[in-house]
Amino acid sequence: MRGLAVVAVAALLAACASGPDYRKPAIDMPAAWKVEAPWRESAPNDTAAKGPWWQRFGDPQLDALAQQVLSGSPTLAIANARLAQASAVLAAATAGLYPQASLGVRDSRLRIAANRPLTNYNAPNFSTTQNDYVGVLTASYEADLSGRVQRTIEGARASAEQSAADLENIRLLLTADLATAYFNLRALDIELDVVLRSLDLQRGSLALMTTRHDLGAASGLDVAQQQALLDSTLAQVDVLRKQRATFEHAIATLTGTAAPVFTLAPDVKVPVPPAVPIGVPSDVLERRPDVAAAERAMAAANAQIGLAAAAFYPSITLGGMYGVESRMLSTLFDAPSLIWSLGVALAQPLFDGGRLRANAEFARAGYDAEVANYRRVVLTAMQEAEDGIIGLAALERAHAQTQTAIASATTVLDLVNARYEGGIATSLDVIIAQQGLLNSERLAAQLLGQRLLTSVFLVRALGGDWQGAKKVAN
Repeated sequence: MRGLAVVAVAALLAACASGPDYRKPAIDMPAAWKVEAPWRESAPNDTAAKGPWWQRFGDPQLDALAQQVLSGSPTLAIANARLAQASAVLAAATAGLYPQASLGVRDSRLRIAANRPLTNYNAPNFSTTQNDYVGVLTASYEADLSGRVQRTIEGARASAEQSAADLENIRLLLTADLATAYFNLRALDIELDVVLRSLDLQRGSLALMTTRHDLGAASGLDVAQQQALLDSTLAQVDVLRKQRATFEHAIATLTGTAAPVFTLAPDVKVPVPPAVPIGVPSDVLERRPDVAAAERAMAAANAQIGLAAAAFYPSITLGGMYGVESRMLSTLFDAPSLIWSLGVALAQPLFDGGRLRANAEFARAGYDAEVANYRRVVLTAMQEAEDGIIGLAALERAHAQTQTAIASATTVLDLVNARYEGGIATSLDVIIAQQGLLNSERLAAQLLGQRLLTSVFLVRALGGDWQGAKKVAN
């Protein structure tokens, strides 16, 4: 009866010890994005797996590199190991729900001192040397009246889910970094092709001016100016090749390959950015793994509050032991060798100098920090998505305008060349027309690269791949 009374009192004291239940904080979300033409709102399938979004660009080389990243990236291997650790911690915490049992065997020979304290003044002690054979089965169970074990499990589960979300986020970031480096490299390939074609054009003009100079129809200044333009363009080739090599080395590292042994052949085909469905702003909370990781971190921090609160209340452990002990091995399993115990242990903190209260305040402050971090991550997600939507729309319009500029610059160059051959235009007119066409074509190549990069940025900002998307941009 006394034991039951102790348990009842402990249960009453610990009834409110488990701390607050976790509730996801509300976030004010805008009803829609600010969109510009040619965008319109669409509805992605947010329940679908955030799969190989890079395949939307239709580039087999990019697809192959992405598979190398997912299989060979050391960063991803680290994230997988962290997830395995978190899963093991969860399994260990869950074990606290069950009784713990162990089997112990001891074989020892010991000497008992004759001068040890007496247990009976009428019976003197003697020094003896003897064997001690023990075999016991022990069991214990913590009665989780304060909620400590349950909060430990909740925290471990939230941490494991956070690690899983972190792994998804790292996959998304690594593949986005790969696509960014890859499209930068391809944009430079296209720009290099433009510059090399301009070199051919400039060399042809230099040959024409040299011939006219030899015939007395052009001055040495004409030839010198055209040669200066050619030399300047040649210098730009080396700069572009250096930039290309930097992105090639970045791709090598992302795929887990040593940069000196990695190479990508130039490719000037024009990739087409996919149409990205933007959905509504609240979709980002479901799709982005970094938002999910921040939310799970809040849940883990909330569980820590429960753990800190449980420390104020009694811990109750039920325990028992059953076994045998004898000084002779031959009598170890005889009835007189039987030993057993059964009981309950209760521990209640009385004075700790404020340590438990400080731990509780630390846990609450940690939760407040995770709430603030969650709001920060959500606001950053909103900013990145809106930047991508507005930026891609602007780049679409700018790219269309550059195509018109290229057509106009080509017409101007054709007219100037014809006038120069007829002796009407000057060599400076030809140089200006050539430079204008080169600038327009390079700008178009750069804008194409920026469109591809912004598409990657927007896919990352919205959380990855989508299913059943409708076309939303041209």
